[in-house]
Amino acid sequence: MRQTPIGDRLPWPEQAPRDGDTMLRRFRTGDAAMAVRLAGDPYWPLVSTLPAHATSDEASRWVDRQIRRWEQGIGFSFAIADAVTGDAVGQAGLWLRELADGRATAGYSVGPEQRGCGRGASALRALTRFAWTIDGLHRVELYIEPDNEASIRTAGAAGYRREGLLRSHRSIGGTRRDMLLLATVRDDRTEGGPALP
Repeated sequence: MRQTPIGDRLPWPEQAPRDGDTMLRRFRTGDAAMAVRLAGDPYWPLVSTLPAHATSDEASRWVDRQIRRWEQGIGFSFAIADAVTGDAVGQAGLWLRELADGRATAGYSVGPEQRGCGRGASALRALTRFAWTIDGLHRVELYIEPDNEASIRTAGAAGYRREGLLRSHRSIGGTRRDMLLLATVRDDRTEGGPALP
């Protein structure tokens, strides 16, 4: 069912959300090369609409879908980019299907060449700070597989707290998987929770 376009209620940010040397910007057609690199990752195609080992045409169609997410009322899909060069290195999304209940879901992925240097945590901090500019949003959730220790560390570095294990929560690659629920709430910024830098 088509939702009310987010653009009718929530404008695209005038300035790209940033954290350190990382910024979140609109996708561009030229970002298909980054999508091809992401498609070579063994995990990302299992949890996204990007086909494994995507061709240039498939990667271009995936980029087009990211561009349309905001217009379709689904949420904000950002290219994670180097703040100096503007080159895309990954994708971060803030999905707002449950905004009426004050909730959003976040997701992120950076290309293999950018992992381990804090780029994912910077992107998630920028995404979360942007989330708090949205009136009525009180909670942002992440779902991470329990054995994905790198992503769990990334979420912790961005101020997310582990809340529980959701058993057999999602099908990934045709197998039911447990997922950890991590979240941050608006009050975390003022009530002794992990502050977002």
